Amino acid sequence: MIELPDWFPSEPVDETTYAQGRQSDRTYISLSFPLVRNGSIDHGQPARFIIKVFDPESESTLEQQGEAWILKETHKGRYQIRFLVAREAGNIKQIWIDRVPTSGSGDQLTTLLTLTRPDIPRFLELVQLVSSTPPDGPSSVRIDDDMVREILANPDQLLTLYSANPEKFRELIENDVSANDVIALASRREAVAKFDTMLSDSQYFDSLVQGEGSGSVERVWQRFFEANPWILGLSVASQLLTSWDEHKLEQAVRGTDIIDAGKRVDALMRTAGRIRSMVLLEIKTHRSRLLGSKYRGGCWAPSSELVGGVAQIQGTVHRAVKEIGERIASRAGDGSEIPNDFTYLIRPRSLLIIGKLDELQGEMGGDHLDKIRSFELFRRSTLEPEVITFDELYQKALFIVENGA
Repeated sequence: MIELPDWFPSEPVDETTYAQGRQSDRTYISLSFPLVRNGSIDHGQPARFIIKVFDPESESTLEQQGEAWILKETHKGRYQIRFLVAREAGNIKQIWIDRVPTSGSGDQLTTLLTLTRPDIPRFLELVQLVSSTPPDGPSSVRIDDDMVREILANPDQLLTLYSANPEKFRELIENDVSANDVIALASRREAVAKFDTMLSDSQYFDSLVQGEGSGSVERVWQRFFEANPWILGLSVASQLLTSWDEHKLEQAVRGTDIIDAGKRVDALMRTAGRIRSMVLLEIKTHRSRLLGSKYRGGCWAPSSELVGGVAQIQGTVHRAVKEIGERIASRAGDGSEIPNDFTYLIRPRSLLIIGKLDELQGEMGGDHLDKIRSFELFRRSTLEPEVITFDELYQKALFIVENGA
């Protein structure tokens, strides 16, 4: 039995009057009073009421017709919800949901539902569960209260549930567009983290080289970009670039058939859009040197790897334009041309990915102005190909992930 404070109306009609006069845009919190509840740990502890009224524009009743549920509108009314809290915030002792009659009708306040422990925690858990339950689903679901309580109390329990039925979780995720976005972003974050480790951890990168079997450093980078085509497609150019072959970046460029044996390019891509243009990429390694020895005072010569990479991609572009012509038709699986599906080679773009900019720092880690000047002047004067370093490519990929670009 709860003993109400002196100020609280003892007669139902009084409370009815109060409920009719309250404003729906306010929450009413009473003065504190000592709770009288013999046998309870809250006996004698401070308590107060929290009250709010609701004025729905209309009310709805739910009726089932066959397999469908029909909502029917009825006249509007006022409702009131009262909470009794004691001892500490969040310790709800009782909840009342009341129907409030219209003023002047002579009707009394009607309590529609009263909740006490242990029903109150179950009610609050239900509200939390409802807020995260999607409205669409192929079948009905029954969830034990203990399972709901464990999930809300310990989110790690979801891992146990996932392990028990991973296929069901995958099915739910596949039907959730926002979940697909989260998965794609998580995959990109993982790729960027691996990119960073490949650039900064020599032992880790060496293990990847050995894992390739061929011992090729360049092959490791080709496989990484093949697994994450968005890095090259979104990062190296202002236009969206897509791989010529979705399964393999490296291609031969010779003759009228792009698959014929000939000069190989590390990455063959093309721009997206109604008119597509070929883009050729040469991928060296992050360990390739950008500069060679000091040539004169304040002047550093480009490295043989940098000059060789420039010459290599320039030669590849020249042969491709000469032997293929201005455009090449895409082909179906049987080798036939796909109508009106062409890729153009009108002065195709070319890019060289090589080295890291930290090479341009001095022995104490500060910027080496002469080295920076020598490299940037050479790079800016080399329009074809465009020269991009691995760390610049990494920074662009990181920006895309962090900003959701």
